[in-house]
Amino acid sequence: MTETTTTTARHKFLDGKVQLYMRAGSPHWQCSCSIAGKQKRTSTKEESLARAKDVARDWYLGLMGKYRHGEIKEGTPFKKAAKHFLTEYTAITEGERNAKYVEGHGIRLRVHLEPFFGDKMVEEITPGLVQEYRVHRMTSRLDKEGNPKRPSRSTIHSEIITLRHVLKTAQRHGWLPYLPDISAPYKTSGKINHRAWFSPEEYKQLYKATGERAKKPLKERWRTACEDLHDYVLFMVNTGLRPDEAKRVELRDIEIVEDDGQRILHISVRGKRGVGYCKSMPGAVMPFSRMKKRHVLGAKDLLFPRIQRELFNTILDELGMKQDREGNPRTAYSLRHTYISFRLMEGADIYQVAKNCRTSVEMIEKFYASHIKDMIDASAINTRKPKR
Repeated sequence: MTETTTTTARHKFLDGKVQLYMRAGSPHWQCSCSIAGKQKRTSTKEESLARAKDVARDWYLGLMGKYRHGEIKEGTPFKKAAKHFLTEYTAITEGERNAKYVEGHGIRLRVHLEPFFGDKMVEEITPGLVQEYRVHRMTSRLDKEGNPKRPSRSTIHSEIITLRHVLKTAQRHGWLPYLPDISAPYKTSGKINHRAWFSPEEYKQLYKATGERAKKPLKERWRTACEDLHDYVLFMVNTGLRPDEAKRVELRDIEIVEDDGQRILHISVRGKRGVGYCKSMPGAVMPFSRMKKRHVLGAKDLLFPRIQRELFNTILDELGMKQDREGNPRTAYSLRHTYISFRLMEGADIYQVAKNCRTSVEMIEKFYASHIKDMIDASAINTRKPKR
């Protein structure tokens, strides 16, 4: 092999601390080394391997001199910045952010981010490397047939948010000179999928099926679980709570009140953004009363400590309603989507619905737009100028 080859030839010297290599299309030798945990690269501008070694040796010794005099600072590993972020975030947001939400950052770091970025320095995390991470997540897991198991858009988005938090922490501590642009270069808007819900006819089938299962369980020892699921379905569709919010509701958080001539529930909701409030539909009163009586609940007891997901999925499979017409899977969250959809179809004010569900008008318009057609005044849209 000649000294002017354009292949990826590599030579190591100084006990492997300095590497010489060729780049395709360039006649000059390039050199690289690691100083203070950072990769340094430069061109020797020499075509001769012997002269390139002399240049690389002088360049390396010069860098070592700067490092000994404190002119080159040691890099900060990604793992160190991640540990700092978790410590700070947990302490500062305690009591203000839901514990599960905070825990999610740690899980994403441990399972996905740290294994990929490994011992890389925070300065080495460039927009290109982050894009490689996205590609890795889209292609690394395979199903039984060998096809890539692609995580959802929201999953990747959550991981990038965690990564950005870590890089911001590194920047605050002076470990990172500037924050790189790690936004997605493609598909910035994404396809909007309407949330899976139950139409009025489907909901009627569902609560009839859960009610029938509660009356005639397949096994007598399953009776309580079947009755709890029936009351859970009715309660959720008449309150619009998120499953995690319903799981935290205690008896003392609920009050039966008279409102506009109807008995409804006033609920103090503890969710991902602290305490919120919900006024239920009248249909939530009866399942609440049954749960309270069936389990002899005290003030601090949870109303729904356990969600009967397996039984819920079994009934959905029996009814052929596990997926909606777009193929989106229906889950316990679909009961909340059903509540919001029903309220919009009945002509409720979108701002009041958003407030009662502890979300934004923008989110409702984005994910439940198919139901807003019932709120549009056709006469105001289809107006025409009078003909002369």
